[in-house]
Amino acid sequence: MRVYDESAALLARAKNSLAGGVSSEFRRYNHPHAIFYSHASGTKIVDVDGNEYLDFTLSQGPLILGHNHPHVTKRVEDYARNGQLYAGQHILEVELAEKLQQLIPSAELMRFCLDGSEAVQTAFRLARAKTGKKKFLRFEGHYHGWLDNVAWGISAPSIEALGSRELPEVFPWSAGLPETVQEEFITIPWNNLALLRSTVEKYHADIAAIITEPIMCNSGCILPVPGFLQGMRELCTQYNITLIFDEVITGFRTALGGAQSLYQITPDLSIFAKAMASGYPISAIVGRKDWMNLMVESKVIHAGTMNSSNSCVAAALGTIEALEADPNTHTRIYQLGKKLMEGLVQINHTYQQNMLVQGLGPMLHIGFTHLKEVNNFRDVLTYDKVKLGKFIAGMHNEGIRIIGRGLWYISAVHTEAEIDQALEVADKVMAQL
Repeated sequence: MRVYDESAALLARAKNSLAGGVSSEFRRYNHPHAIFYSHASGTKIVDVDGNEYLDFTLSQGPLILGHNHPHVTKRVEDYARNGQLYAGQHILEVELAEKLQQLIPSAELMRFCLDGSEAVQTAFRLARAKTGKKKFLRFEGHYHGWLDNVAWGISAPSIEALGSRELPEVFPWSAGLPETVQEEFITIPWNNLALLRSTVEKYHADIAAIITEPIMCNSGCILPVPGFLQGMRELCTQYNITLIFDEVITGFRTALGGAQSLYQITPDLSIFAKAMASGYPISAIVGRKDWMNLMVESKVIHAGTMNSSNSCVAAALGTIEALEADPNTHTRIYQLGKKLMEGLVQINHTYQQNMLVQGLGPMLHIGFTHLKEVNNFRDVLTYDKVKLGKFIAGMHNEGIRIIGRGLWYISAVHTEAEIDQALEVADKVMAQL
């Protein structure tokens, strides 16, 4: 039995200075409480009590090369010796931008930011300025950061509480959100092209942008149904609406060019972050010149003292270089993810525990539901959270670290033996449910 005495003591101490003892809300929900870690390397992470875990959280996704990748750390160490932050331009910033231009279909021009939440708001500002319209259309269950105007529609007490698909009820994710921001957005369920079309036809005169995760990673790891993203692209073109892809999770993970290169659909603006720099704080808003030129002309203002700091840019270049060094990297990640998914499906078949496994491979999701497939946020609400919590806790106690909502990430440094290890533990935990 694992013990967490040192973590518990540190958490009690932290609560005297950090609100709730943590610096991000999601860290509260570890098992059996917020855990303090001491070091990590590759696919392994160790807590302050000496417990080692095979890590499939990858720090909520950024660590596509695993923990503490040697090429990334060397890139950062070497470049940081020149300075940390100039409040001016430096050469690696240009080299990173040129690399992203080569890889990402929509990246004609770009700006660097600190995180995905900030880049999303920059995209909205550009969309409003370009179209002269005010609202954005978003989808139930899609996560676009924690700021006021996007912290709605990502939680709900029940399916019934959401109301009709045409006029859904939208719930705030947090207290303290001004209700006036609801005037900024329209929300509908995802993966329903007919509903999207009718909504756009009705409100297109007000809609400046449609924002979407190209794969609904944050809730259920749901793939777009055939034709949905293409139909969205066509509607945006027809009605002078900015198409924004939030590729914070899918960027570099599904392919070096993101989901837009995978699905061959080019949005007007895109957001990249997380996996771009192996956990260093950097994001990018990339887009077509017609939109980005509004920044060139100083009609839309974007700023930030900490943007494109030396270490973060070096980490991003180092990450992309490491991914490019082996042309089979993504093929291997997909293969390992497929092996894990197929193994989990077989284990569920053995124990008949109504586990549903969905995803693309580089990221996948498990949950317990009576449904045979999950296609939108309303379907996600059928998951049995208590049962999933028991499974996640059981895996954690056996040394397998998974994100609490059932999301797994595969890195470039996971091995077949580690996938086998995870499946062996999953079999043991399923037998105990």
